[in-house]
Amino acid sequence: DKVNGLGSDNLTIAPDALEHLAAIAGGDVRSALNGLEMAATLLCSDPGDPGKNTGTCITLKNVETALQQKALMYDKAGDEHFNLISAFHKSLRGSDPDAALYWLGRMLAAGEDPLYIARRMVRFASEDVGNADPSALQTALNAVEAFRFLGSPEGDLALAQAAVYLATAPKSNSIYAAYGRIREVVKKTGALPVPLHIRNAPTGLMKDLGYSRGYKYAHAYRHAYAAQEYLPEALEGRVYYEPSTRGHEKTIARRLEKWRRLKKTLSGK
Repeated sequence: DKVNGLGSDNLTIAPDALEHLAAIAGGDVRSALNGLEMAATLLCSDPGDPGKNTGTCITLKNVETALQQKALMYDKAGDEHFNLISAFHKSLRGSDPDAALYWLGRMLAAGEDPLYIARRMVRFASEDVGNADPSALQTALNAVEAFRFLGSPEGDLALAQAAVYLATAPKSNSIYAAYGRIREVVKKTGALPVPLHIRNAPTGLMKDLGYSRGYKYAHAYRHAYAAQEYLPEALEGRVYYEPSTRGHEKTIARRLEKWRRLKKTLSGK
């Protein structure tokens, strides 16, 4: 069809190429036509091709190349889009830099938006690494900035570097879990009143009402720690953030244990 099809390109197709295309399509006419169109497009894409519009023949190699590229492509709203980003995220979480790089490469080759991948890495840095390596979040953000500055393909390396860093970083989901617990608490308990001693008191009336009365300024105490309650009365003593024993969170865990022990001793609770 010279109006709506490929007829104007004066193309022919080799018998073995046609057989291969038919075999791969498996009876799906639309799939066969899509493959044929892609092979023709690839063959005619070079303006300097001396064979263009002069009866060029689509060979078996042309068809194989077209089908390989088609296999890499996927619908960004379809299952494969979500399958690949899921495989990438799980490879990072599983501390496998090789698999993470593979899935990153697959997505980029298929035409995925690099900044979509970069945003997923920023999310991963907080969700799956957290304070086990606080530098992970900055590394992911740096990759975003580097890609925006360089573009593709040079900026792809920044994404690869960040992916390897995240895959090999110590893992912790403590922040993710703690914030999930907080969301449930807020949903169940509603707007609990702020304790008087940590309320803002910009006016004399508020001070007369007890706002900010009894507040202990942490820097006035040893180690800049004042043992007092900051949660609403109904939630006093609750613990939501429980650091892991990996990476930097080991240090955080020791510090929190010291403060919590001191608070318990001084409060007598």
